[in-house]
Amino acid sequence: MNDVVNVMSPLDAEREGSLRTIGHVSYALHAIVAIGAVLPGVQASILLLLVAFIIDLVKRDEARGSWQESHFQWRIRSVLWAGILYVVTIPLWLLFIIPGWIAWVLISLWFLYRVIRGWLALSERRAMPMPL
Repeated sequence: MNDVVNVMSPLDAEREGSLRTIGHVSYALHAIVAIGAVLPGVQASILLLLVAFIIDLVKRDEARGSWQESHFQWRIRSVLWAGILYVVTIPLWLLFIIPGWIAWVLISLWFLYRVIRGWLALSERRAMPMPL
């Protein structure tokens, strides 16, 4: 009987650990920005989000073909969609302050949900669902 055992080489294990560390740092930066966006007076710098976004863009090729590739895509898509939604709702701020504030709180809560969902999956070494 031939049992196939999937054993990671030390190089693969090192790469996986490195990518997980990058993922935890990226999710932490996203979380700081997302929490700051929903708590009044706790505005985190958009610079943190840009740093995380650039790290994800630069490092995602290293994750190609692994379960972690989905996390890089998840984080990149989350930032892009949140950015688009914030920009689209700017006119609400200019015309009606309360609806603009409500829209941005909802976007921020959605972004925070994506960060938490992704971070939990990364901690459990699970891939994120990929869009069709």
